[in-house]
Amino acid sequence: MNIASNRKPKHLAVIMDGNGRWAKLRGLPRVEGHRQGMKAVKTCILSCLDLKIPYLTLYAFSLENWERPFREVRFLMKLLQTYARRERDFFHKKGVRVRVIGDFEKLPTIVRRELQEVINLTRDNTKLELQLALSYGGRNEILRAVERLVDARESGKSAKEVLTEEYFSSFLDTADLPDPDLVIRTSGEHRVSNFLLWQIAYSELYFTERLWPEFDRIELEKAIQSFGARSRRFGKVEFSQDLSSQTG
Repeated sequence: MNIASNRKPKHLAVIMDGNGRWAKLRGLPRVEGHRQGMKAVKTCILSCLDLKIPYLTLYAFSLENWERPFREVRFLMKLLQTYARRERDFFHKKGVRVRVIGDFEKLPTIVRRELQEVINLTRDNTKLELQLALSYGGRNEILRAVERLVDARESGKSAKEVLTEEYFSSFLDTADLPDPDLVIRTSGEHRVSNFLLWQIAYSELYFTERLWPEFDRIELEKAIQSFGARSRRFGKVEFSQDLSSQTG
C-alpha cells in the first residue's frame, strides 16, 4: 500500500490487547498468547520502519498488570528479559532507539539490567524511536511529573508564574517526544486504560476487533488509512468551513 507521507501519523501509539483471549480461543495457556504477542510486536516495528513512522509507543505492561496471577507476571517478566536480550542486536542494526517509560524501578533488577543494555546500545539510533510503556500508568506518570516539577521549580517563582502546558509537559516521561497522532487499541475494547492520559488529548483513536497476536501489517495499514481520511481540527474549525459561515 502506498500511503502519502502527509497521511501517516508521526507518532503511533498502540494498546496491545487480546493475548489471553487469543490463547483461550485456541485452547492454549495464556502464556502462549503472550509469546505470539511478541511476534506481533516485531511485525509492528518492522512495519513502522518500512512506512517511515518515526515514533512508536507500545503499551506493554501496565501498573495494574502487577495484580495479575503471580505465575503470569513472573512469566511476562521472564519473557521481557529474554526479548530484550534476544532482540538487542536487531534493534541496533535496524536503527531503532529503545526507551522505557513508566515506573522503571518496579521492574525486577535483572529485567532492568537487560533493558538498560538495550537503551545504552541504541541511544544514538535515529530511524525509529521505540518507546516501551512498562509498569506504566497515565495517572501515575502525571503524579511523578508533579513531583519532578516541585523539585525543580525555579527559585523565587511561584508555580503559577511558571506553570504552562509546555512547561508541565517537560516533566513527563515523554518530554522530548511529540504527542501521539494515532492511538490503536486491539481486541474490540473501547477505552484507553490509563494510557498516556495527558499526551492523547487530541490523538485520533482507532479500535479494531483483531486480537493483538493477529494484528499484522495489513491491519496496521487499515488503521493508517482511517487516520489519513480524518480531518484533525484540534478543537478548531476548518478554514473553509469558517469562511463559508462568515460569507453565508
